[in-house]
Amino acid sequence: MELEKFSYDNKIVKNFAIATLIWGVVGMLVGLIIATQLFYPALNLNIPWLTFGRIRPLHTNAVIFAFVGNAIFMGIYYSLQRLCKARMFSDLLSNIHFWGWQLIIVAAAITLPLGITTSKEYAELEWPIDIAITLVWVAFGINMIGTIIKRRESHMYVAIWFYIATWVTVAVLHIVNSIELPVSFLKSYPIYAGVQDALVQWWYGHNAVAFFLTTPYLGMMYYYLPKAANRPVYSYRLSILHFWSLIFLYIWAGPHHLLYSALPDWVQSLGTVFSIMLIAPSWGGMINGLLTLRGAWDKVRTNPILKFMVVAVTAYGMATFEGPMLSLKNVNAIAHFTDWIIAHVHVGALGWNGFLTFGILYWLFPRIYNTALYSKKLANMHFWLGTLGIVFYALSMWWSGITQSLMWKEFSPLGTLQYPNFLETVLQIIPMYIIRATGGLLYFTGICLGVYNIVKTAKQGKFSANENTEAPALIKSSLHSEKESKHRWLEKKPIQFALLSLVVISIGGIVEFIPTFLIKSNIPTIASVRPYTPLELEGRDLYIREACNSCHSQLVRPFRSETERYGEYSKAGEYVYEHPFLWGSKRTGPDLWREGKKYPNSWHYYHMENPSSMSPKSIMPSYPWLIENKLDYSDLESKIITLRKLGVPYSADYENLAKDELEKQAKQIAIDLQRNGIAADGTEEIIALIAYLQRLGTDIKLNELTEKK
Repeated sequence: MELEKFSYDNKIVKNFAIATLIWGVVGMLVGLIIATQLFYPALNLNIPWLTFGRIRPLHTNAVIFAFVGNAIFMGIYYSLQRLCKARMFSDLLSNIHFWGWQLIIVAAAITLPLGITTSKEYAELEWPIDIAITLVWVAFGINMIGTIIKRRESHMYVAIWFYIATWVTVAVLHIVNSIELPVSFLKSYPIYAGVQDALVQWWYGHNAVAFFLTTPYLGMMYYYLPKAANRPVYSYRLSILHFWSLIFLYIWAGPHHLLYSALPDWVQSLGTVFSIMLIAPSWGGMINGLLTLRGAWDKVRTNPILKFMVVAVTAYGMATFEGPMLSLKNVNAIAHFTDWIIAHVHVGALGWNGFLTFGILYWLFPRIYNTALYSKKLANMHFWLGTLGIVFYALSMWWSGITQSLMWKEFSPLGTLQYPNFLETVLQIIPMYIIRATGGLLYFTGICLGVYNIVKTAKQGKFSANENTEAPALIKSSLHSEKESKHRWLEKKPIQFALLSLVVISIGGIVEFIPTFLIKSNIPTIASVRPYTPLELEGRDLYIREACNSCHSQLVRPFRSETERYGEYSKAGEYVYEHPFLWGSKRTGPDLWREGKKYPNSWHYYHMENPSSMSPKSIMPSYPWLIENKLDYSDLESKIITLRKLGVPYSADYENLAKDELEKQAKQIAIDLQRNGIAADGTEEIIALIAYLQRLGTDIKLNELTEKK
C-alpha cells in the first residue's frame, strides 16, 4: 500500500504550551495573592482593581480558561494529529484559534479588575467577549472536526470521543448561559431572573467543570498516560461505558449546588440523584486509567512524569467521590457556603488538572524539541512540592469548613446562637487561611521550578515545527460488517458521533428547564415584591462591580440557625426581578438578603469606608473610592428600558422619570447622613450602594406573604 507523506504541525502545539506556562504562573500568583488577602487585608492596598472581590474572578478565569484552556488545546492539537494521522485541517484556523483565545484572556485580565462583570461564576465576562468566545470556539470546532474527517485512521480512538463531546457541550453551555440583553458596550442583563437564572447558571457552572475541566482531560489521560507508560489502555469496553454514562449523567447534576435554596424541590432532588449515580462512570474512568499502569509500577517509582499522572488520576477519583457526597442533603447542609467547597474544588484543579498538565508538558517538550528532559531531579522536586502544597491546602480548608459550619449552627443551653456575631467564626479560621496560603506557596514554587525545567529542556533541544511522517490513505467504506459492533461503526462517523453526543447531553437540561420555566407554580410570585428604584438599581450594579457576592450570599436557607441569624428564609417569589441572581456560593462574610433596615445609613457609610471601625478585626477591605467617586447614571434610561423588555414591570416612559426619582432618593439618604455628621451631598457612589443594601429583603414580612392571583 502506497504511503502518503505529510507533516504534523508542532508550532501550534508549542504556542499553546508556552501560553499554558505563562498563564499558569499568572493564574496561580493571583490565587496566592487573594489567599493572602484573607488573613492580611492590607494587601488590597486600597486600590479598586486589587481588591479580593475584583481579582478573585481574575484568578478563576486565569486558571480555568487560560492555564487549563491552553493546556487542553495543546494536548488536543498534539494528540489529535497523531490519532488521525493527519495534519490539522487548517493552519489558518489554528492560528486564529490561538491568537483569538489569547486576546480573550487579555480582555478578561483587563475587564475583571475594572469591575466589568456579569457576576455569574465562571461566566463573568461581558457580552462582547462572550461573542468572541463563541467565534473562536467555532473556529476550533471546524478545525477539529475537519481534521477528524480527513483522518487516515478508520476508527476514532477513545480520546477523540471526549474531545468531540467537550466541543459540543461547551458550545451549548456557553450559548444558553450567556444569553443577555446589552445595556451598553460593556454592560448587560441576563434574560433569566432569580430562581431560573440560578438554575441555568449552575447547570452551566457545574458542567463547565464537567466538560472543560474534566472531559477533555479524560481524553488526554486516555492518550498521554498509555504513551508515558508504554502500555495499552486497560479496557476498551470500560471506556465506552465510561464515556456515554458520564456525558449523560453529568448534565443533570447542576442543581446540587442549589440544595435548600428557593429552587423547586423536585429539581434539587434530580440534581442529587444524578450526582450520586455519577460515582460509577467517574470511578470507571479512574480505574481504567490506573489499571493501564498494571505491570508498570516500577516505572512509576522512577519516572516523575508517571508520578504526576498517577496523582492526577487519583485526585480525579477523590474529587469525583467527594462531589456526589456533597450533593447529599445532610452533607450539603454542613458544607455549603463553607471553605470545605474550596478544598473540594482545589483538589480537582491542583491535583487533577494541574498535575496532569505538567505530566503532559514534561512528556511533550522533549519530543517536540528532540531532546531529553533537562532534569529529572527538578521534576521530582516539583512533584513533591506540589503534592505537599495540595495536602496543606486541602486539609486546612476541610478543617476550616467544618469549623465554620459547626460554629454557625451552634446554640447555647438557653436556645440562642452561641456565636451570633459572624465575625467570631471568621477570626477562628484565620490560622487555616495562613496554612492554605502556605500550601499555595509550595504549589506555586513547584510550578516555577517546572517552568524553569521546561525552558531549559527547550533550550538544549532543537524544535521541529513541522514533523515529517507518512501513513497509508484511509480506505473509506459505508458498509457495516456483521462482526462489527454498532459502536465500532459509530467510531467511523464523526458527524453522527457529535450529533448523538448533542442529543445525550441535551436531555438533562431540557427535563430540568422546561417545567421550571413554563409551569408558573414552580416560581410563585409575591404581591409585595416590587422592582428596584433607580437608585437601588444603580447600587445593585455597584455591588456587582465590586463582586460583593464573592464573599456574601443572598440566600437564607430554611435552617433554624440561619433564620435565627438572618431572618425569614428566602422565597422563590422574592427574586423574580433579580437580573442576575446573586445567591453566592461562599460565605466569607454573613448573608445579606435580610440586611435592609438592620443598621442606620451611617453604619453602612462607615463600614464601607473602614470596615474595622464597625467590626473590629474585620478582614473585609476598605472601599474609599465609593465615597470619592461620583455616581455615573448616564445609562439609567437604557437599564430601565432593557429590564422592562425582560419583564420587570416598570411603567411606560418610566425611564424619563427615573433620574429625577434617583436624585430625590439620594438626597434623602444624604440628609440623613448629614444629620450624623457625615459630609455627603447625594452624588457619591456610596449613596446608591446604601440604598440597595437598605432595600434587601424588606419586600416581605412574616405572615404577610400573599401570592398574586
